[in-house]
Amino acid sequence: MVPFHMSDKHDDDGDADVAVKTRARTKRPPLYKVLLLNDDYTPMEFVVHILERFFGMTHSQSFEIMLTVHKKGVAVVGVFSHEIAETKVTQVMDFARRHQHPLQCTMEKE
Repeated sequence: MVPFHMSDKHDDDGDADVAVKTRARTKRPPLYKVLLLNDDYTPMEFVVHILERFFGMTHSQSFEIMLTVHKKGVAVVGVFSHEIAETKVTQVMDFARRHQHPLQCTMEKE
């Protein structure tokens, strides 16, 4: 049996019992705004449908956002992580193309 010495229990610098508490600051991932852009061809009802289907908005919320897009030329339709924003943009653009509408959906860093 090996004898146990006090020096085996502590570091030689004498502060083995001092716990250093550091809290790692986790940076929040950047968020991205998903934007719908106005055009002169996509029907208003189609924009309302897109907002309900891909952004989970009620009919009245969708209608309000659609009017904002129509009047101001652009509206933020949601803020998401990069991956989700990218997916939403792709879904909207694919859906619009399948229905032969030139609707533009983009994303930008918040």
